[in-house]
Parts: sequence; structure tokens; C-alpha cells
Amino acid sequence: MADVIPTGQERANIVRRAVRVTVAVSAGFYPLLYGAGLPVMALYALFAPIAVGLLSPVPGSGPQRASVMLRALPPALVLATLGTLLAVETWAAVAGMLVVGFLLAFAAVGGPRPMGVAPGLQLFYILACFPPYAPGTLGERLAGLAIGVLLLAACELLLPDPPAASYPERLALALAEAARGAAPGGVPPEKLREAGARLRLASVPSAERPAGAGRTDRALEQGGRAVRRLLDQLATLAEAPPVAADPASAALLKRVAGLCTTCSRFLRTGDGPPAAGALEEAMRDFQAERVRLASLPPGERPPVEVERRQSRVLALAESARMVEITADIATHGRPTEPAAPRELFWYADLSTPRLWARRVVGNVTFRSVLFQNALRTALGLAAARAVAGSLDLAHGFWVLLAVLTLGRTTAGATWQAVRRAVAGNAAGALVAGALLIGLGTHTDVYAALLVPVMLAAFALGPLLGVAYAQGLFTLVVATAFAQIEPVTWRLSEARMIDVVTGSLIGLLCGLLAWPAGARREVHRAMAGLLRSCAELVPVTAEALLAPTGGSRASPHTLPGVHRLRLAEAAYAQYRTEAPGEDTRADWHAMLIAANHMLLGAHWLPRFGLRPESGATAPSAARARTTARELVAETDRIASLLTGERPGPARRRTAPDSDPPTPLSVDLEVWMTSLAHQLTRIEASLTPPPGQDAPPVTSSQRRTAPPG
Repeated sequence: MADVIPTGQERANIVRRAVRVTVAVSAGFYPLLYGAGLPVMALYALFAPIAVGLLSPVPGSGPQRASVMLRALPPALVLATLGTLLAVETWAAVAGMLVVGFLLAFAAVGGPRPMGVAPGLQLFYILACFPPYAPGTLGERLAGLAIGVLLLAACELLLPDPPAASYPERLALALAEAARGAAPGGVPPEKLREAGARLRLASVPSAERPAGAGRTDRALEQGGRAVRRLLDQLATLAEAPPVAADPASAALLKRVAGLCTTCSRFLRTGDGPPAAGALEEAMRDFQAERVRLASLPPGERPPVEVERRQSRVLALAESARMVEITADIATHGRPTEPAAPRELFWYADLSTPRLWARRVVGNVTFRSVLFQNALRTALGLAAARAVAGSLDLAHGFWVLLAVLTLGRTTAGATWQAVRRAVAGNAAGALVAGALLIGLGTHTDVYAALLVPVMLAAFALGPLLGVAYAQGLFTLVVATAFAQIEPVTWRLSEARMIDVVTGSLIGLLCGLLAWPAGARREVHRAMAGLLRSCAELVPVTAEALLAPTGGSRASPHTLPGVHRLRLAEAAYAQYRTEAPGEDTRADWHAMLIAANHMLLGAHWLPRFGLRPESGATAPSAARARTTARELVAETDRIASLLTGERPGPARRRTAPDSDPPTPLSVDLEVWMTSLAHQLTRIEASLTPPPGQDAPPVTSSQRRTAPPG
């Protein structure tokens, strides 16, 4: 996988980060080493900014990163203390590495900021757990670590990156576009869909993604999906052929436009929330008018095309109502009015500890890519510590550093990183060896070289790729260690041996533990998600077909919601990996289809305005048949994803030709939309005509994946 070419803004941010880390290192290292004569403290003051500022991709603006670093300082001190004490025996250090490695890697369940700072915390334990076993130097180690982190936090505040738009601001902009799209004249459909695409988490800087377990982040993430659905529904409505005059739909669309404008302002300022329940009341009035019109004699009823348009307008109004509730929770931290349906807003009244417990427990499964990554990382680091301790490798810290920084989520990507890293280290070792031989013990020259070498390494490494980063970092190591104690060219040799050893261990772990990364898991997770949500289609159909007063099956959607979270996590990791054989698969469409089923299962039966006698027998039979066909089509797609033999393609039942009731129109529109989505998904999973499908592999077990 080729290194990603940074954009202009990213290049500027990389250079600023290099300056911040260089200044923080210089401000701590030189005074402690040459002024106070404390080499151990100076070493930790040099290492801390590199670990937290360079090797840990802490996302966010300068103040956000500084806040994360300050909160991470107490755990960093604890880990350095633990590593210092466990360095007494190799087995103790390995056991500690296994536990610490897993817990810190699993911290990714908390979102991008805990995930970003975790490698730096790992490194504080790693550096301290190697010989010499010197508990007497613990005070100097902790003081140097604290000085380095505090200096870097100060540099983050003094030289920050430009702030990115927050997710609430992005939602506000998208809602303003939705308000214009719902107004007369509207917005071109492609612009509405573009506004929705900008809310995709892949398009949002990691620091601004609502990925935490608390109510606010969950509400923002759910609100983002609701806004995207609303924008897509408005685009679909704009693309539909014109119909006869429809004042009821125009009035409800005006309400939706007003709500979008109010929610946009509310998310920006926190003032002027929308009137609670106003939109829901308008939706009930709209539905009551539809029932009244449907009860008129056949010649006086609105055309079927108008009734279908009204159904689409009601569905997008429900999406707007979801936006209203999520905006309320996100702004206030909890709902000020009851959030219905409760199943979809299950998190609204739970405490933060319980929400975190659910997030953690939900990911303690081998089906979670976060759990897989944490286990692979912990085993790799523990194995590296055992090898370094058993072989008594000089500077064995670099073995674990190689495992931590070169490991990727797939074996192929790990091999690419290792290959380039070894080549870069070989070149860097040659230059560093020549430098050490030529300069000998002239520490003043090394002191003068350290700053420009650091600045070049920290800026050019991320810009030019892994090979340059590893080679230039070797020069940083040589110029820094040559000032702390006398060294020879054998230092470059030791680093080369350690990096190769760590690379081999990381590559072996990548080959043995989930070598395909998220590729296999995203297939399995999407298949399970679609099958779980498809079970809701017949239940929803029965709820709408039953006459007034009939029994309703309450949709049980929590299993689908849980599977949605796992599928989203697998998809998020999959998007960061090198493209595989299934580049045509429309994973995003699968998530949208699952949301379509979850939301429809709640809002379609919720109004309860069904005719006394229920749907006509032919209409009910067609709806039940269509529901079964959709379940079968979903199961067919799931089989394609998991490599099972798919069932035969089924001919779909024609739309209802009888005079429909309002809710039978709603059911028809919902299932027709779902059928179109499933057709697009299956087309993305099958090769184009004339193109042979690649063979099924035993490790992946896929049938006919797209080319």
C-alpha cells in the first residue's frame, strides 16, 4: 500500500507538529543534561514529547490535544512506575506488557482521542520496563516524563493548528441545506446528497467524530444519520415526477423546513430550541387528513401518485423528528422531553457509567475488530518483550517500538510497512554509523546537530513515508544518545538488529492473528446486520395490516442496533485498509438499508390510524408476499457476503393496484424503497456481465465477490 500523499493543509499541520515537538524536546533535554547534569531525567524529557506528540496521533486542535495530554499525564506516571518495578524480571515485565498492551489498545472503544494517546502510554511502560532495573532512578524518570509532557502541552497552546469545524457545526450546515431543500423551489438533488455525504464519518477529522459512549456523542452520531436520511429523502422527492396540487404535503414540508432552520440555529448557539411536540402534532394532523381523504368515494379520492408523495413526505417528516430529538439530547446532555420511540433512544436516560459499560461489554467478543486489534497488539508486544529479554538485546526498547509502530491491521499492509522500515533503517544506520565514527566523542557537535536533525526527521518522515521516517529517526537516536553516554557505530548496528527483530515479530503476529484485518469481519458483520434487521420487515407489515384494535407485535430492535454498532466499527477500520478484491461492494448502502429497516419498524406502526376493517385481502396478501420476498433477498445478499450458496433470485410482487389505504401506501412505499436499495447492493456484490468471479479462498469463503 502506497503512502498517502498529504494535502496542503495536512503538510502545514505536520510541519507545525514537528516544530512543537522539537521545541518541547529542546526546552527539556538541554537544560536537564547540560545545566543540571541529570542524564536520566533528560532522557525521559526527550522521550516524552516524541512519544505523545509524534508517535501518538492525538487528534484535535491545540487546546484539545493539550487537554488530552494533561489528562494522560497521571496514567503515564503510573505506567512508568509499573514498568520500572516490573523490570526486575523478564517474566514480570512480559506479564505486565500483556495486560498493559491489551488494556491500552482496547481503549479505542472510547473514541479517537483515547485511541490516539494509547501508543504514547504504551511507550512509557515499555521504556521503563527494560534493564537496568533501577528503582532508585524512579523519581528522575517521573520528573523528566512530567517535564516533557508539560512542555509539549504548552507548545500545543502556543503554536496550535487551525481548528476544524465541529460535528454540531457540520450538522447545522447540513440542516440549513435541508431547510432550503424543503422550501418551495428547493435545492438540486445532487447538492442535497453532497451535503449528506459531508456528514459521513470518513469525511470528518477523527477528533470531531462523535465516537464516544456518552449520551452527547451517541445523539450526534444518530442525528448525523437522521440528517443524511432526511437529505436523501428530500433529493428523492425532488426527483419524483410532478403530481397534482397537494396543499397538505406543502404545509408539512413548510413545517419541516422551519424545524430544520430552528435546529440548525439551536445546534450552533444552544438557544431557541424547537417547540416540543409541534412537528409530531402536525404529522398526526397530516395523517388524519390522509385517512379522511381515503374514506371518500373512489372518484373523490386523491390520485395514487399524490398518496405516494404524501407517504414520502410523512417519512421525511419522521426523519426530521428524529433530528429534533437528537439535537435536544446533544445540546442538553439528556432529553428534556420523552424520547420516542424508546427502543431507538435507549441511551437517552442511562447514566454515563452504564453507557460505557455497554460499550465495553459489547466489544468483548472475537467479532469486534477493536477486540481483535487489542489482542493482536498485546500478544505482539509481550512476545517482543520476551524475545528482547531472553536474548539480552542492547536497547531492546526498539524491538517493542518496531512492533507498536509498524504493525498494521492486515498482514499485507504490515509486510509493506516492515519492508520499507527495514530499508530506511539500513540507510539511516549507515549514515549514523559514519557520523559516529567521524565525530567520535565531540558532544558539542552532536548537541548542535540534534535540533536540525529532529526538525527534519519529524517533518520529512510523515511527509515522505515510513522508510524516510525510520531512517531519519535513526539519526535522531544516534545524535541524542551520543550526548548522554559514549557510543560507537555499534549503536547503529544494535538499532538495526532490534528493528528487524521487532519487524519479524510484528509480521508473524499479523500472519497468525486475523491476517485479513477487517475484510473478513466486515463481510460477516454486514451479513449478520442485514439478517437481523430483515426480521423486522414481516413484523412491521403485520402491524400495519391488522385492523384497529388488533394485536401489534412490538419490534425488538436492540439486537439490530447492537449489530449495527459492530458493523459500523468493522466498516470504519476497513476503510483505513488497503483496497481488496471487493472494492465494488457498496458497504455504505448496506448500513443505510439496515437503518431504513430499523426506523421503519418504529415509525410506520406508531401513528395507529388504520381503517376499522384493516387492509383488503388481496392487498394484505401482496404485502405479506413482498415482505417474505424482501427477507429472502436480504438472506441472499448475506449469503453472498459470507460465501454460502445463495438462494435463487425471486421475482418481486407488483405494487398494490387496489385503491390503497394511507398506511398500506406507507407500507408499499417503504418496502419499494427497501427493494431498490437491496437491488443496488446485490448489483455491487456480483461481477459485471462477461466478467468471471474470482475463486473462493479458504480463508475468506466468499462467493462471487465483485472484481
